[in-house]
Amino acid sequence: MGQALKKVRSGLNTRLGFFILAVLLFSIKSYFAYKTKFSLGVSSGMQELLLAFNPIPFAVLLLGLALYMRGRKSYWFMLLIDAIMATWLFANILYYREFSDFITFNLIKSSGAVTNNLSQSIFGIVRPTDFLVFTDVIFLIIVLAFKGIKMDTKAFKLRYAALVSSLAVLLFGANLSLAETDRSGLLTRTFDNNYIVKYLGLEAYTVYDGVKTTQNNATKANANSSDLTSVQNFLAKNRISPNVEYSGVAKGKNVFIIHLESLQQFMIDYKWDNQEVMPNIDKLYHSSDTLSFDNFYNQVGQGKTADAEMMLENSLYGLPEGSAMVTDGTTNTYQAAPAILGQNGYTTAAFHGDVPSFWNRDNTYKSWGYDYFFSKSYFANSSKASYNLGYGMKDKIFLKDSAQYVQQLPQPFYAKLITVTNHYPYTIDSQNTSIKPFDTGDSTVDSYVQTARYLDESVGEFMSWLKKTGLEKNSMVVLYGDHYGISNNHKPAIAKLLGKKKVTNYDLANFQKVPFMIHMPGLKGGIKHTYGGEIDVLPTLLNLLGIKDSDTIQFGSDLLATNRKQTVAFRNGDFTSPTYTKYNGVYYDSNGKQLKKLTTTEKTSIDDMQNYVTNTLSASDKVINGDLLRFYEPEGFKKVVKGAYNYKKSAALKQLKKANKKESTSLVDQNGGKSTMSEYETDAPELKK
Repeated sequence: MGQALKKVRSGLNTRLGFFILAVLLFSIKSYFAYKTKFSLGVSSGMQELLLAFNPIPFAVLLLGLALYMRGRKSYWFMLLIDAIMATWLFANILYYREFSDFITFNLIKSSGAVTNNLSQSIFGIVRPTDFLVFTDVIFLIIVLAFKGIKMDTKAFKLRYAALVSSLAVLLFGANLSLAETDRSGLLTRTFDNNYIVKYLGLEAYTVYDGVKTTQNNATKANANSSDLTSVQNFLAKNRISPNVEYSGVAKGKNVFIIHLESLQQFMIDYKWDNQEVMPNIDKLYHSSDTLSFDNFYNQVGQGKTADAEMMLENSLYGLPEGSAMVTDGTTNTYQAAPAILGQNGYTTAAFHGDVPSFWNRDNTYKSWGYDYFFSKSYFANSSKASYNLGYGMKDKIFLKDSAQYVQQLPQPFYAKLITVTNHYPYTIDSQNTSIKPFDTGDSTVDSYVQTARYLDESVGEFMSWLKKTGLEKNSMVVLYGDHYGISNNHKPAIAKLLGKKKVTNYDLANFQKVPFMIHMPGLKGGIKHTYGGEIDVLPTLLNLLGIKDSDTIQFGSDLLATNRKQTVAFRNGDFTSPTYTKYNGVYYDSNGKQLKKLTTTEKTSIDDMQNYVTNTLSASDKVINGDLLRFYEPEGFKKVVKGAYNYKKSAALKQLKKANKKESTSLVDQNGGKSTMSEYETDAPELKK
């Protein structure tokens, strides 16, 4: 035994021995992280084998680069590479915990647009065991520093280093071959990054994403007008006529889009602590003047809020990685709601209580044709710490301050107001808390009810102001939840909230529902059970407003159409419908029963749905990645001139004043030139001091 240990130690004192130890420790560490930090859906012995094996090829390849170096440099370079890989794994663990996905190059490119106030989120996400991914690096540094392992300074032959690199390639080839036998078309047909990591590892996924990103950039450079033909053919084949009964019923009305940050459908009518959590939104939801949809799903990818905005105002899906608003918002051509309505006599404005660069809004909104973008600098005392929380101004203060500009907009107008207080990590100060936290035992989830209540109170105050000033009578108010607030990584808490012992993939699919409602006095309302999502909002609103929409490049359809296709595509290629649901690769029928062996009828129906989902996502990606709308203008639509917009406060307020002199249709003008802010009542404690 002692002789064997002596040989092992002697082997570790060679450069090759130290390299093998580093590879072994890295692979064990990676497997530990895959099993405990991610939900990769391993369901067979082959997948388990691949999960354990897939860290090895890239570890051999990357750590093996140090073997080409001489002396001590070889050891320190190996440690540097190991530390970089550990840091990358650590970063993905944190990102995955909240977003159930992995970091992409487009996301890294986007990071400058979303870094504001992220420290709170990171502190809320990180767990002590996350730092275990650095233990192998620390261990190797210690044993070298204290000479537990001696550095071998003898020259390592280049041909042996080359053999190690060749071995890495062979190992990866074997890994890929085994993966393809279990999941054919892994690199060509998947929409889910979990598959790549499960079968090939995090490092391979990073390379795969880099290649895809490069290809997408080349696609835009090489795109031409003929690339749009297949997209138009797909849309023509799937275009659904809107509901004529509702066509033009809101013609000439103001449009409010109220963005309910992270609000999920399960909160509608939810009772907690012996009280209704959201009485104001619930009242709107059940109003006879409100069209409400109880099978409306968020369809976002990594872009989250940005993806929701992209779908809502363009009827284009977000990208499979990163945020299209960041990567393509500045340069691409769009035919978005603000431009469409602006060319139909509307004043268009967006309101957000944070910096204008967040999600690249200041540039994207110009591409979309917004006349005004009222961001943080427009609001009085917005720099006060007590007025802000997490990702911007507190909702009650933000909506009240927004009202002072809403009243100045020439009518009719299109106004989007983005709330942020109900945003992860759902922190709220005690003076703004009016309900006790949930008792799931999950600190991330428990405070969600408190920020949701605060959001509801904020919306109630704003709607009360609309009613008092008379704006409600001449407006269509659209409220929507942009994406989930509680991610699938909180399954025990979700089960408790839903009153279940545990949740299935079918439950998680339904948990992706978000509120969507359209309120307007005199509107023939009711709760609609049609299946739809954010991609369908723009066609629905344009029909209600009586605006021509027959030749646009839009991937949604009117939610009120009687013969609409009700297959809702999720960004990763899964879907849901009234008959079948696919979630995390598992199929369910309408009763939530898992379909393990599909009948011929089931397979035919599911294949048709899958083909539609794959094709609609692919066609939308083609439009964005190729910037194809630059080659096409619908009849009566004029291309947006981005340089015509200026969101600098002094310039915008001057423009607004000039517009009011010309139009004289604003609420202030209708009120004899007097402000209506005295009608706005809020119980925000910060404003009472």
